[in-house]
Amino acid sequence: MYIKRVCQFLPDKEPDKPDAKLRYRIKWNHNKNIVSFNVGYRVDIAKWSTETQRCINNTTHGKKKTAANIINKEIQRFEGACEKTFASFELRGTVPDTDEFRNAFGLAVGRKSSGDKTFYGLFDEFTEQEGRGNSWVKATYQKMAAVKNHLHAFDENLTFEKTDEKGLNEYIAYLRDTLRMRNRTIEKQINLLKWFLRWSVRKGYNNNASFQTFKPKLKIEKNKVIFLDWDELMTVYNYKIPEEFRKLEKVRDVFCFCCFTSLRYSDAANLKRTDVFDGYISITTVKTGNSLKIELNNYSKAILDKYKNSEFPDNLALPIISNQKMNDALKELCKLCEIDTPVTITYYRGGERADEIYPKYELMSTHAARRTFICNALMFGISPQIVMKWTGHSDYSAMKPYIEVTDKAKEKAMTLFNK
Repeated sequence: MYIKRVCQFLPDKEPDKPDAKLRYRIKWNHNKNIVSFNVGYRVDIAKWSTETQRCINNTTHGKKKTAANIINKEIQRFEGACEKTFASFELRGTVPDTDEFRNAFGLAVGRKSSGDKTFYGLFDEFTEQEGRGNSWVKATYQKMAAVKNHLHAFDENLTFEKTDEKGLNEYIAYLRDTLRMRNRTIEKQINLLKWFLRWSVRKGYNNNASFQTFKPKLKIEKNKVIFLDWDELMTVYNYKIPEEFRKLEKVRDVFCFCCFTSLRYSDAANLKRTDVFDGYISITTVKTGNSLKIELNNYSKAILDKYKNSEFPDNLALPIISNQKMNDALKELCKLCEIDTPVTITYYRGGERADEIYPKYELMSTHAARRTFICNALMFGISPQIVMKWTGHSDYSAMKPYIEVTDKAKEKAMTLFNK
């Protein structure tokens, strides 16, 4: 792809003055886009060659008597920056608008981007624009704030030029050795950083696109799918909670409701009575914006019926507490229910493998409810296509980890016939 352009150096003439500011005017996209830059020197109009667009050799210019060869070198530098800027957009197959070109050219010529924004100032702009345009939830803003904090702690004077292979490898070493992050967490941090860097290139703020081919060799373990099998779920559902732990009853009910419907915590926390119909619930998910119709079974219907005469804020259908408080309470609840099967968690930090063993209750969280629904549904023989209708998964590959888990459970179940 080639972007046709017209580039000219023009003295910006002023009445009754023998010299003028030298400007660089660039037109492209059939002259629909025009930008102009101050070269930073004044030239004597009588000593300027329109034909060569250079100062005439062996002349001096302006009150400071700047030599022609100095101004001509700056002209040449601006021409090179212009070609470099257009080449970067041509390589990506895009035609820049004026703001994108202005920012990219400013970087190429060694000037700061629009508004003299720093790397971190642009990160804030990225967060604001992408967050608004993609309807980020609170958790996404928190993730991006953490990314910015880690980057700032690593190098408070970070620039786009430092986000090459060498700089990114140094950042990975910082995350691993100083912050003691596991490889999986490091991979997520790098992917979020790349999101910002892609945006900065697209906007014309960043001419260093070397990050696009950066693929660190990190050993990543498979995610362990933590869920309750049917017997465990029934243990929790039917558990008679002691009086001194009565606060756990509502936590248990909300968690089990998610286990029987596939709802994420965020969707259960937003489920209103007006979303509940005769035999089903109808929601628009918080995370993805999908509209889902989920049929009620005897268990999920019984939980809703239990609270149909209770009043909750904002006409909510269930008694909701914060996600963090619910996660803490879930661990306590599952410990009471003796959900304590040993679970081995494997992870890598750098090249080192670590295996840690936990009782299952320590690994419980609200997201385990959704996994519990999927795994039990598959083990009951319900087709993945139908399960995906309830969960809102659009990609079959997203179901693969759950199918692998249920396949292992089926293998183990078949051995019962050997008795």
